[in-house]
Amino acid sequence: MEEKTKKEEKSHTDSSDGKAPSKQRLTVCLISAAFFGSVGSSFLYGYNLSVVNAPASFIKSFYNQTWLDRYAEPIGQETVTVLWSVTVSVFAIGGLVGALTVSFLIKALGRKGTLLANNALALIAALLLALGKTARSFEMLIIGRFIIGMDSGVALSVLPMYLGEISPRQVRGSIGQFHAIFICLGVFIGQVLGLPEIFGQEDRWHFLFAFLAFPALLQLCVLPFLPESPRFLLMERRDEVAAEKAFQAFLGRSDVSRELDEVHAESRAQNTQRTASVLELFRKRSLRWQLITVIVVMSCYQLCGLNAIWYYTNGIFEEAGFQKALIPYITLSTGGIETLAAIISGLVIEKIGRRPLLIFGFSAMAVFFSLLTVFLHFQDSFPWMPYLSFTSILLLIASFCSGPGHELRTDRRREGARDDLIHSLSSITLIHCVCVSVLKQQICVDVPHSLIYLFPYSFPHSQLTQLSSKNVLMMFSLSNGHRICLGDSSFQCTDRMTATRQIIKVINKIKNSQ
Repeated sequence: MEEKTKKEEKSHTDSSDGKAPSKQRLTVCLISAAFFGSVGSSFLYGYNLSVVNAPASFIKSFYNQTWLDRYAEPIGQETVTVLWSVTVSVFAIGGLVGALTVSFLIKALGRKGTLLANNALALIAALLLALGKTARSFEMLIIGRFIIGMDSGVALSVLPMYLGEISPRQVRGSIGQFHAIFICLGVFIGQVLGLPEIFGQEDRWHFLFAFLAFPALLQLCVLPFLPESPRFLLMERRDEVAAEKAFQAFLGRSDVSRELDEVHAESRAQNTQRTASVLELFRKRSLRWQLITVIVVMSCYQLCGLNAIWYYTNGIFEEAGFQKALIPYITLSTGGIETLAAIISGLVIEKIGRRPLLIFGFSAMAVFFSLLTVFLHFQDSFPWMPYLSFTSILLLIASFCSGPGHELRTDRRREGARDDLIHSLSSITLIHCVCVSVLKQQICVDVPHSLIYLFPYSFPHSQLTQLSSKNVLMMFSLSNGHRICLGDSSFQCTDRMTATRQIIKVINKIKNSQ
């Protein structure tokens, strides 16, 4: 039985490779499905990564005022920090919950049906987040962030699956890049709308969250008129007529017998073997390298330090000597270069391949992280050094988006395990996001100063301050009520100015004793 399955798989691969047309033209239906599918899914995910940065201070003030109105006393700084950390990190927790529901949803609703139903979560979240200020309820913001996280968790799993199944082999990589490009575009639009001239003001910040409804409504208006995944229609619904019509619409030709034969062969091969569960992926020797690839690449994706750059760009630019009023506009360049690099990568991915792009991206990141370490170390020695730091940050982001920033595709796999591998990829991504988001805001470690950039770990949603003396690195949040540890000394932070003076005294004391 296994021999027969292998022969069918081999003949299926040979026939698909040998009879493939030399060039596949892109149809309006295929482009529309990729565009509008990404608008209501990938774009929302990217937008929610950046949208909370601009209104952070306003939201904290809202928490304080709401607490004062309820309990007739000001909220403690530690309570504000906890509420804000929960508000931000609950997005990743919701994403993990959403990713775990995908297996059931795609079988019950299909790929397109799941994307459409997922918009209900986006609309509910938009209402909760936009009306939380009016209702004087910070609980609505927290619940809204959790729900939009669920929406993103579902989208990260289903959209790549849908795009991979509707696109022909010759342009599958380029169509799949819509997912990465719209994530970058969402981050960029979140930065633009957060500018003070638009919604980055105390009386307008809730409109940033109301905007979440627009991409969801746009997808709801267009996606119902586009076909479902032909693979789902044929293999799950057993509707060959609907699958043929879907192939014809996506490929733009009437003869789709070759594609139907491929799916039939895939179905026969899958029927002869039991579908792999997530736990069984770890036991199957034939899938071991695919699984290792997913885990290693996605772990590097989360732990490579780009979150530190995204979340702390303002602080790095401020320390580098740029005017504070110009920093929000300078930060836009990071979102712009990210989007541009993703678009260029999408144009060349089919010619160069995925593996070379991944190797180039991670290697270039290591080089620019090293250069950034040197430039920041000497930034006070030369007046032109901040510009080199700025250039390194842009090149670092471009390197990330040229390869590592893309979703890992599982093209060489047994079809029975395709869905589980994709779910594992999304779950690993979101598990890392949860771990990074809930880390404590005060961490004292005993490592060389340069390692923070050479081997960075992301600590989002808190301000980052680095002080180095004799291999002592301190990372903490300068907030009232926090306890600061530096070397053998520790003290309570009452305000930033006093804390800064105390820190300088401790550093001088350490230097004098050496």
